[in-house]
Amino acid sequence: MRLLAISGSLRRSSYNRALLDAVAAESGPDIEVVFWNELERIPAYNEDAEVQQPESVAALKDEIARADAVLFATPEYNGSIPGALKNALDWISRPFAENPLRDKPVAVIGASQGAFGALWAQAELRKILRTIGASVDDNELAVANAQDAFAPVGILRDPRQRAALTSIVEALSYRTRRRAA
Repeated sequence: MRLLAISGSLRRSSYNRALLDAVAAESGPDIEVVFWNELERIPAYNEDAEVQQPESVAALKDEIARADAVLFATPEYNGSIPGALKNALDWISRPFAENPLRDKPVAVIGASQGAFGALWAQAELRKILRTIGASVDDNELAVANAQDAFAPVGILRDPRQRAALTSIVEALSYRTRRRAA
């Protein structure tokens, strides 16, 4: 399975990027984790510019189309998802009937330094992805107090969180295989 991993954070040392790194560290050889780390290159959405789609948007759409599934890791900014992530999804969703997320298996996870692990942002992101037409998995992983959640080797310290992360990736893999059959 080709799993596209997208962090909603622009920070180089983001806890959500670390969460996606943990996916790559613990995934078996049958899962190729591909990272998209260029949200900052996507200009503000402008319907007038849809005809001449920016190169960065075309590249992201192509990566999504090539992926078997997409895993989003989002921080929470003011009770919702980061603007850069929402902006990218606005571009991706057009034209609606042909957007690469339609019927694509996706899952959402999140990490934050707060006590709730970006739960509100994850719910918002699931709602947006469903509206776009993605096939959204409802399993959750909310990594609270993310500053203390990762071991030096790049995995989650809490074995229950590691198991939940593995379960989410396995569910995406299963749904991808079912979709291909």
